[in-house]
Amino acid sequence: MIGKRLSHFRILAKIGEGGMGVVYKAEDLRLRRAVALKILPGEALADGERRVRFLREARAAAAVTHPNIATIHEVDEAEGILFIAMEHIEGKTLRSLIRGNPLPVREALRIAVEIAEGLTRAHQARVIHRDLKPGNIMVTDDGHVKVLDFGLAKLLEGEDPSSSERSRLGTISGERTREGTVLGTPSYMSPEQSRGQSVDGRSDLFAFGIVLYEMVTGRAPFEGPSPMDTVTAILHEAPVPASEVNGEVPPELDRILGKCLEKNPADRYQD
Repeated sequence: MIGKRLSHFRILAKIGEGGMGVVYKAEDLRLRRAVALKILPGEALADGERRVRFLREARAAAAVTHPNIATIHEVDEAEGILFIAMEHIEGKTLRSLIRGNPLPVREALRIAVEIAEGLTRAHQARVIHRDLKPGNIMVTDDGHVKVLDFGLAKLLEGEDPSSSERSRLGTISGERTREGTVLGTPSYMSPEQSRGQSVDGRSDLFAFGIVLYEMVTGRAPFEGPSPMDTVTAILHEAPVPASEVNGEVPPELDRILGKCLEKNPADRYQD
């Protein structure tokens, strides 16, 4: 794909690859700007469920406008290839910044505030992320946070978004993840998500708590030798207080983390 043209984009370099597609750096030949193109691999186009999820990613993300969420420029299909053109971000993933070592508590809290602000805006638009993790969070070269990849996002039941958001979002009835389908990354799943139950914004808060815990300790609060063991820990075990892992963590932050990581959604912050 490198050097090829797709619609009005010239593909320059591969950035990364995940379960929902390959991401390339590209040039928008009309507007002369760098973008990130997320492309669903051609061999997966016949997979109807994956195609629906890919489209849902674009529609869910396009419903949300906020400085701490990566902007979606357009969604299109060319030469049988589905793609999303999104804001190109210069920076590092939170995963690469942590690398098994805690961040300074003050810096971790600054990043956490910006993540929370982006999630709050998404939840106001009745959109949940469903796969929040350090690999889906970018810290730009000037220090700002961008939440990426709403690939597993779900439009919540209830009132529609505002008319301006609805015009971008379109109709997605029938595209919601059904109860009993488990999507996401095991280490960052809420208990209800790991059981395949329906989820809401409080599931994102659980994942947010895991991310914040990892930022201040350098490790996840729930770990096991296998994904199943990790899920078992999430379901049944209490995490070691972050202050016992890192003595710089204040008691009040322990309390906040404990609230975010409650097993029962009703016991967490209510968004």
